[in-house]
Amino acid sequence: MTTVLLPAAQFPSRLQALGWHKSIYLRGPVPADGPAVAIVGSRAASGTGMNHAHQLARHLTARGIHVVSGGAVGIDGASHRGALAAGGTTTVVLGHGLDLAYPSRHAPMFGEVLAAGGSLVSLVADGTPPLAALFPQRNQLIAALADVVIVVEADLRSGSLSTAHAARKFGRVVAAWPGTPGCGRLLATGAAIVESCADAERAVLGVPRLPEPVVLDPITQQVKDAIAAGAGSVEAIVKRTGLTVRAVLRALPLLERCS
Repeated sequence: MTTVLLPAAQFPSRLQALGWHKSIYLRGPVPADGPAVAIVGSRAASGTGMNHAHQLARHLTARGIHVVSGGAVGIDGASHRGALAAGGTTTVVLGHGLDLAYPSRHAPMFGEVLAAGGSLVSLVADGTPPLAALFPQRNQLIAALADVVIVVEADLRSGSLSTAHAARKFGRVVAAWPGTPGCGRLLATGAAIVESCADAERAVLGVPRLPEPVVLDPITQQVKDAIAAGAGSVEAIVKRTGLTVRAVLRALPLLERCS
């Protein structure tokens, strides 16, 4: 299939509403303007996390909600496969030229996406390799093409957190599945909670489920505030709070249970 440069006049309306001006390269049909959700997360995902992502995508696709993700191994791949398993279409936003398959193991899946009527999308022309600097830009496009961004599993340095950041900038709903540090940070800073397909559907319908407020002890609250402010390691939390390493390590499991 040939890659085309999409004219601005043919951008999906959600991109036009943002005043999107970056070039978009496309294989397959233009992503539709109906309800859409981005499901993203860790490449080094657990089997449980991948199962969550697959189930969410399959459930939402069966209800006419389009699934967008980044084509990577882990949560992204599970999301695309869930959409395909429901007999629907999905949009794969890639951080390289569309004539390449990265990761190479996903080449068959990308072919299935196109065969099912879905799309491959990129911000760069054919022949552009998968450079690290391109993926944060790719993440912005993922967020822009969705109404809701759901993060399923992420550490504190996960690229999926940049997708969530872009979503907030664009006024999209951000949601997270609790249980990992990156998702805990999102929940601590106002993200909706998703622990079921019903939660995900509510988020798309505009009535996201918000975490119940939890009263934390002063030390745990300091640690939570430090993480929300950007501290991404135990050492960074200690430096920001002045707490001992032992106090921080005691507080982190409490935050995990509360997230």
